[in-house]
Amino acid sequence: MASCVLAYSGGLDTSVILSWLIEQGYEVDAVYVDLGQPCEDRAAILAKARLIGARSAEIVDAKEELCRDFAFPVLQWQAMYEGMYLLGTSIARPLISKICLQVAKRHGCDVFAHGATGKGNDQCRFQLAAEALRPGIQVLAPWRREDFRRRFPGRKEMIAYCQERNIPVKATVSKPYSSDENCLHISYEAGKLEDLSVNGVELVEFGMTASPRQAPEQGEKVTIAFQSGVPVRINGEQCSAYEVVRRLNAIGGRNGIGRIDMVENRFVGMKSRGVYESPGMTLLYYAHRQIEQLTLDRDVMHLRDRLSPEVAEMVYYGFWYCAKMDALLAMIREIQRPVTGEVRLSLYKGNIAVDSRSSPNSLYDEGIATMEGGGEYDQTDAEGFLRIQGLPLRVQARVRPRDY
Repeated sequence: MASCVLAYSGGLDTSVILSWLIEQGYEVDAVYVDLGQPCEDRAAILAKARLIGARSAEIVDAKEELCRDFAFPVLQWQAMYEGMYLLGTSIARPLISKICLQVAKRHGCDVFAHGATGKGNDQCRFQLAAEALRPGIQVLAPWRREDFRRRFPGRKEMIAYCQERNIPVKATVSKPYSSDENCLHISYEAGKLEDLSVNGVELVEFGMTASPRQAPEQGEKVTIAFQSGVPVRINGEQCSAYEVVRRLNAIGGRNGIGRIDMVENRFVGMKSRGVYESPGMTLLYYAHRQIEQLTLDRDVMHLRDRLSPEVAEMVYYGFWYCAKMDALLAMIREIQRPVTGEVRLSLYKGNIAVDSRSSPNSLYDEGIATMEGGGEYDQTDAEGFLRIQGLPLRVQARVRPRDY
């Protein structure tokens, strides 16, 4: 009998797919990768996999690895897809793939199955990771099979299938939007969110954040410390990578930080609408930028900022395990060496403001920057500086005069 490993979340799609794979004659090893999903009952999810008929069902704890080795390097790049999305789902997929392939090797599976659709980005992320880590493994994506789509043309049919077989799922016909969660964020899409006339932030029942309107009337302050670009302390207390994110999720969440509603360009070519909440990572991106402003050389920071959209694109598309990303990750480690310091933020009803920032590696010199007299900077020097900068403009103006 053929065997396969299934990236299993316990949601509607993977619950149906697990049952369907068994119907197809597979022995299935279900793998739930624990990424700090804030709203999921892990024991119930494993029990459901066994109830459906999985040969084995296991949880692999990867919370620390997700934050330390995946999310924080992306944070150091200040990478945001299309200027808004903090890549919470995208970052997790190569790690899930790696863990599933490790389990597949242990169980002797030659097939890696997942529940990503043929219209979305996740199929690309799972497949490209598998190609890079274990070339030759068969990647089984039921949504790309016509026989599966005929049987399950939409979520209503999948919900009915689960009801017939007493498979418990959270999705309902009346509220059929889909969510994906980990400690970095929760994403919401599909169903009524596909209608752009609907206010997505009002429709979604958020799991990590309070509405800014319902956040406390009294603001809250939080201090975040970085060591070489890595967040290491919250309010003076040393924390592991996951603990940093967990604590900031709680702090940012209760203050209404980190909700967005966007229409994005998927790798496969279509536009899609997503609602996201990322309270902890939103705070980290903001705080990290403040320390960089003190410690990074201008040209280095501008180079990083020019490359940042490309890194975001690679993560979003699924090119984590490739030579180009290896080089970029090595580059950012070097860039981040001086990014050490502490920033205190003031949070109020979805807003973030800076109270203070400091760094032992600060390049800010008040004596030079001051608008008062004195200091090392001689304003007379700017005369020659600007004459040199303007030389090519003067030459061009004589040869090709501009109308004005």
